[in-house]
Amino acid sequence: MRRVPSSSGFCASCRQKLPEQRVPLSSNITEGIAVDPVESDLRVKRLRVEVSELKGRYSHAQERIEKLEGDLNIFTYLKEHAAPVAVVPHKGQGTNEATPVLVASDWHMEQKVTLTETNGLNEMNLDIASERANRFFGAGLRLIRLLNQDVSISTVVLALLGDFITGQIHESMTEKNQLPPTKALVFAQNHLIGGIDFLLNNSKYQFIVVCKMGNHSRNTDKSRIGVENGHSYEYLMYLFLQDHYRGESRIQFIIEDSFNSYLDIYDETFRFNHGHTIKYMGGIGGLFIPAYKKIDKWDKGRRATRTIIGHHHQYLDGGNFHCNGSLIGYDERAAGEGFAYEPPMQTLLLVDKKRGQTCKWPIYLIKGGK
Repeated sequence: MRRVPSSSGFCASCRQKLPEQRVPLSSNITEGIAVDPVESDLRVKRLRVEVSELKGRYSHAQERIEKLEGDLNIFTYLKEHAAPVAVVPHKGQGTNEATPVLVASDWHMEQKVTLTETNGLNEMNLDIASERANRFFGAGLRLIRLLNQDVSISTVVLALLGDFITGQIHESMTEKNQLPPTKALVFAQNHLIGGIDFLLNNSKYQFIVVCKMGNHSRNTDKSRIGVENGHSYEYLMYLFLQDHYRGESRIQFIIEDSFNSYLDIYDETFRFNHGHTIKYMGGIGGLFIPAYKKIDKWDKGRRATRTIIGHHHQYLDGGNFHCNGSLIGYDERAAGEGFAYEPPMQTLLLVDKKRGQTCKWPIYLIKGGK
């Protein structure tokens, strides 16, 4: 009987007698079938982290797209509804009236200040003092002319509030000052004359000059309230200025023996003094509290709408008072006492006939305000 061979070439009986042969599995198949469970868990964990990060980026992208779409909608809306409102320029007619008040005080013209003693913040000598004084009058008139474009100005108040010289009331001043008191007084006087001449020659305004004595120009060790004029070099200087301009009809001097001088400007009453009786000892509130207390006492005698003072070398608005800055600026005493730095500056105030005092400007006496 003939047997039909299998595809292997052996019959069934012969195949049973052959040894068993196993075909080895490939490495890929082994890797796919037999996997380490720890490695598998790590791979799953990494995949979950990647999926979470992708979801986060996707969510952030959606938020960003929504915001950009919102911005685009707003931009489109603004563009579609753009309809500029015409601005009609206002041209001042000059029919309303106002009076500028130009305040000068605390020049200390002969005192020397070095960069070393002020940590490089300020210096002062005779040349610098002269330059700053000239800048005060030049900048002051320039501001007044600008204001005159919108309001009618016929009169300017020039308030000279004292301490134009440092004098020798402290022993240390004999070393710091570059001129003795009498020569320092002449130096200051000549700059005031030059400045007043400049104002007169370059404008058509009337001028009222309010003159108050400072505490540094005295020839006594201590201030003598009530008789200060009799011991003040500045009092003599003011009298000389008055005599110097006695033939000038456009200028009027107010030189009084009283501590306070009062001047009615329209419906406002202005009080002027040097400010040295306001004692500021560095307490909380600074100059404000002592000034308010002193002004309240002065108002019991004669009330003023606004009080203008100097002495404290601070450009400061207290509502019912204004404290002027100084020409000398930051000095050794200010640095030693720990006072805040303030550049050399003076003040211009504007008193409107209908509204009272409306504006004030610092007049910086050096370029850049430093």
